[in-house]
Amino acid sequence: MPESTLSRSPASGDRYRTLAERALADEAPSQEEALWILDGEDVELLPLLQAAFEARRHHFGRKVMVHVLNNVQNGLCPEDCGYCSQNKDSAAAIRKYAMKSDEAILAEAEAAAESGASRYCMVLSGRGPTVERTKRIGKLIREIKSRWPIEVCLSAGLMGDEHAQILKEAGLDRMNHNLNTSERRYDAITSTHTYADRVATLEAAKRSGIESCSGMIVGMGEESVDILEVAYKLRELQVPSIPVNFLIPIEGNQVQNDGSLTPERCLRVLCLMRFVNPTAEIRVAGGREGHLRSMQPFALYPSNSLFVEGYLTTKGDPVQETYAMIRDAGFEVDGNDFFRELASRTASGQGTDASQFRVPDGSDELLKPEIARA
Repeated sequence: MPESTLSRSPASGDRYRTLAERALADEAPSQEEALWILDGEDVELLPLLQAAFEARRHHFGRKVMVHVLNNVQNGLCPEDCGYCSQNKDSAAAIRKYAMKSDEAILAEAEAAAESGASRYCMVLSGRGPTVERTKRIGKLIREIKSRWPIEVCLSAGLMGDEHAQILKEAGLDRMNHNLNTSERRYDAITSTHTYADRVATLEAAKRSGIESCSGMIVGMGEESVDILEVAYKLRELQVPSIPVNFLIPIEGNQVQNDGSLTPERCLRVLCLMRFVNPTAEIRVAGGREGHLRSMQPFALYPSNSLFVEGYLTTKGDPVQETYAMIRDAGFEVDGNDFFRELASRTASGQGTDASQFRVPDGSDELLKPEIARA
């Protein structure tokens, strides 16, 4: 679509209302409307966010689902995904390790449940697990779900019907495999597997009855049409959980930040994903803290889900800081039953988080050092 057409597009209240009404009817915007959302020079951010919020509120209220990642196996990967610090060609200064012990994985599942996570996401590096390793993972899934009221998501690479059936029988709630970018530019980020391989894994999960989780990484040199292609493909695949990552520029990786990710760009992408996939859980995922910065609370208007305590190899905001952001913005942490019981015991006789003053530098001392009496 020519830039001159985008700049002439009307941005009246009717346009935002139309987007909201279509989303409430589970109708995706047209390609022209979608490009306007991302690139229109006359887009007003607050009305756009409010329009996206209508569908978010209709399906999820003001609740925010919380996910905790566990990097179960780090590095040791034969793939060359240029955005990932675990890929075989990355020079990132990471420590490689084989699959953690069952005891360590279960301990981290308990910690995730206690932190209030809706889901515990186990991630293993590598092309994909063997059938034997899949059986071991299945045993862990059964143990986790028997002990704590938390859902389990698994991201372990390429998998087929046999793997998916083992995991389904074990009680796996979701299988993650991100599309990451459009089919037309997939070769620009990896050469060791194809876009079709990733789609096949999602289809295997669907055939077995496991919910799929798939999203993208923005900021890798893609154009707006690539973002549109992924958004519409996820709708076609009926993916119910969509993480939207913003590239974290890890030193040593082949793919670095392309300079496109302003806070407004990130928010427009999240709004687009909500308009195209109105009923899906939209997760503001990796890179949330670094790219959205002070605009993070606005991401909760199109999104209803996020990660806490960091990502696979990089740090993120602490859980309590993230919960404070959620509550201060007028939203609610959608925790698990175990977390709610712990929280009610801990909060007995104490004031609410919303009423507490935050010391600006995070310390315990409010007075300036040069003012405070010795």
